[in-house]
Amino acid sequence: MGHLDHAAFGWLTPVLSYVMASIGAALGLRCTVRALAATGRSRRNWLLTAASAIGTGIWTMHFVAMLGFSVTGTEIHYNVPLTVLSLLVAVAVVGAGVFAVGYGKDRGRALVLGGLTTGLGVASMHYLGMAALRLHGKVTYDPLVVGLSVAIAVVAATAALWAALNIRSPVAVAVASLVMGAAVSSMHYTGMTAVGVEVTPSDAALPGATAMQFIFPLAVGLGSYLFLTSAFVALSPTADERAASATAQRLGEEAASAH
Repeated sequence: MGHLDHAAFGWLTPVLSYVMASIGAALGLRCTVRALAATGRSRRNWLLTAASAIGTGIWTMHFVAMLGFSVTGTEIHYNVPLTVLSLLVAVAVVGAGVFAVGYGKDRGRALVLGGLTTGLGVASMHYLGMAALRLHGKVTYDPLVVGLSVAIAVVAATAALWAALNIRSPVAVAVASLVMGAAVSSMHYTGMTAVGVEVTPSDAALPGATAMQFIFPLAVGLGSYLFLTSAFVALSPTADERAASATAQRLGEEAASAH
């Protein structure tokens, strides 16, 4: 068995990955709260933004953490199509869960369905991302720990969607996001403890791209997307603010016409 190091750069990758997961969760929850207060096309657009934020945040968290993953005796490369597919799966399945909550008539049933779907999506993204690993050797998994990581993902997703349905205060959303970020990070590192690698030394060139060639630039791009979208959402008015603005404008026009 090769020696596995999950934090080759010390605390940098675990902390940065937690930050990315928390930002994605905060943005996703905020957009879901906005969606539940909206109707029609506006609700759909907020839910799409929520799905992309949570999915992107989770994916970025996973691969930022993977930047610190190393195995003695072998280089690590990544299969590019599988890695991109893991991102698409994350966004699509999280989207299915978020839309189940956004349009579900029975809140309880929608929460269970959405939490299960989203949690399984998180787990699918993680293990698809792990399937993209290319190294000199064989990757093995402890089934019990894998099952535990999936359970953590489902519980974390359900708790996050519950927060979106029941929490309106920005401070409470921020706290819920930090908790979800911790839960997603816990799921990742729990899943990583299930991994074992039997190294087969070889001088043959590995297929795929290195983390710095592919993962790092993509993670930076997606991280920038999260920050810019967060700024947009923070600056855009809420439904209540728009209603208050419309009322003030109408009263102003009535006062002007009275004169």
